[in-house]
Amino acid sequence: MTGFLKLVFRNRLAALGAVVLAAILILALVTPLLPLADPDIPATADRFKPPFSEGHLLGTDHLGRDLLARLLWGTRLSLAVGIAAALIAGTIGSAIGIVAGYFGGRVDNLIMRGVDMLMAFPYILLALAIVAALGPGLMNALIAVAAVNIPFFARNIRGVTVGLAGREFIDAARLAGMGHTRIILTELLPNVASTIVIAMSTTVGWMILETAGLSFLGLGSQPPVADLGSMLGEARAALITDPHTSVVPGIMIFLIVMSINLLGDGVRDALDPRLRSGALTRPRAVTLVDRKGHIPADDQNGLLDIQALETQFHVNRRIFRAVGGVSLHVKPGEALGIIGESGSGKSVTALSVMGLVASPPGVITGGAVRYAGEDLLAADYRSLRRKRGENVAYIFQDPLSTLHPLYRVGDQLIEAIQAHHRVTTGEAHARAVELLKAVRIPNAESRIRNYPHEMSGGMRQRVGIAMALANDPDVIIADEPTTALDVTVQAQILALLDELRRERGLAIVFITHDFGVVAQLCDRVAVMYAGRIVEEGPTATILDAPAHPYTRRLMACVPELGQGKRELAAIPGLPPVVSDLPPGCAFAPRCDKATDACRAGEVALEACRAGVNAPYGSATHKVRCLHREATPAREEATT
Repeated sequence: MTGFLKLVFRNRLAALGAVVLAAILILALVTPLLPLADPDIPATADRFKPPFSEGHLLGTDHLGRDLLARLLWGTRLSLAVGIAAALIAGTIGSAIGIVAGYFGGRVDNLIMRGVDMLMAFPYILLALAIVAALGPGLMNALIAVAAVNIPFFARNIRGVTVGLAGREFIDAARLAGMGHTRIILTELLPNVASTIVIAMSTTVGWMILETAGLSFLGLGSQPPVADLGSMLGEARAALITDPHTSVVPGIMIFLIVMSINLLGDGVRDALDPRLRSGALTRPRAVTLVDRKGHIPADDQNGLLDIQALETQFHVNRRIFRAVGGVSLHVKPGEALGIIGESGSGKSVTALSVMGLVASPPGVITGGAVRYAGEDLLAADYRSLRRKRGENVAYIFQDPLSTLHPLYRVGDQLIEAIQAHHRVTTGEAHARAVELLKAVRIPNAESRIRNYPHEMSGGMRQRVGIAMALANDPDVIIADEPTTALDVTVQAQILALLDELRRERGLAIVFITHDFGVVAQLCDRVAVMYAGRIVEEGPTATILDAPAHPYTRRLMACVPELGQGKRELAAIPGLPPVVSDLPPGCAFAPRCDKATDACRAGEVALEACRAGVNAPYGSATHKVRCLHREATPAREEATT
């Protein structure tokens, strides 16, 4: 419960709504204990007394009745009616929606067509019709308000239930011999309960307003008993001469409805698993940088230099150290591969380069990222925005989610070009066609008018590459762009990237978990684990003789054709949680060579031997391990 309240109060507006609503509820609950005047007894001699009059803090109404007493008793009544109506409508509507969504077919059609008929009428007119049939009165108004909101709950809950009714756990419950009632109560209801609570919390305010509207028209509470709506109705004749009689109940209605709606938003965010883990505010345009001290430029002199980069995610009181001091560099025309298990920090490192990590909760807490000598982490937003796409471009893993589904691919390419260059639409269109041809898309003149869903996965990925090339960048960061593609298309994409690199002198940072991709494309490779580089060096050197046990384990998981029978040994254990990293070497709990020294303290990334097979003479083979291996991987595989 404490954790839920923390999630709710993380939204400051929800916290404000909770405080205001709590104050109103406390006042309503203690009203019978307060020394108030009788709210229903008139005193014509005291008509229309202004606020702060003696004995009448908020003044009196047209019959001399104390407005403070009537306000507090009316608030009790309005809250009770609104909450009761929400409970009734939520219970009946949710039951209807669950039954319709679960059984489907004719039952669903019959129920939902009836719901559609009710929703075809304006809800206030339907409520007036119900009250007219039942007669004026607060109870009849409650029934009317609950009845007109039942279709809202039924349709929403039915939509959620339809998505759950075909899931495997429902089929498993049927195979286990459960009856319909038990499946609905034990399998479906717990899964839609959060949606029901969210719907109720956001509709109580509506129902209070609807009840107040009926009372304002004289169809709700009847004299002398008053709720907030009837107080407004009685005061409308004196709105000009004595406005306080209308302002007092009007402000209370406003406070109640606004506080309920704000709190309802917080409850929705806290219960919705898609929202509870994210920030409630819009992410910043650039990742928040909160680093201490100045990082002097190193002697790598690459086109893109990453120095001791640290990126964290601050979620409540937990700190996730996603990137813990990564140093990398890439030169023009060079391809650097970053490899590791999922969650090792590869993508966060890449996104940190141009400040694309969402803040909150992401924060860059240390290091530097230098492009052509300029520290990008110290650059202002305008400068960084110009470099995004023009100097450093990204190719993301899933083009179907990065390409806008409602725009043609040509329009998206044109937008990417015109965002950085002042060219006419015709010139941008011609450039877009050239880009599609450059990435080997056939019939580029006609395919440019396609929507993303009209193209295959390989073609969409080529469009993503074309968009990355739209402004002739110097560096391309490719985040697992071939993971979801079949082997043939993957080979074509890799060959295309390699050709473009050689033709244009691009520097490529290629993120992957496939050593086959590294061997085909990359000149150097960096192996990441738990947010840190554990081994780095020329591709040929690391493939022939990996020095870190983690690298050897990763390579042992790669199947080889034509090499006889070889067991694919999985790495035991699980990667560590980066909010609670073990002391010393993070791989020690999974390593069969670990000793007490590995767990005693920090293990530095040190040079192992010169990278004689690397294309650049200055490249070195570095490893973060106290028990470095020297046996070539091929020799070990055959033993």
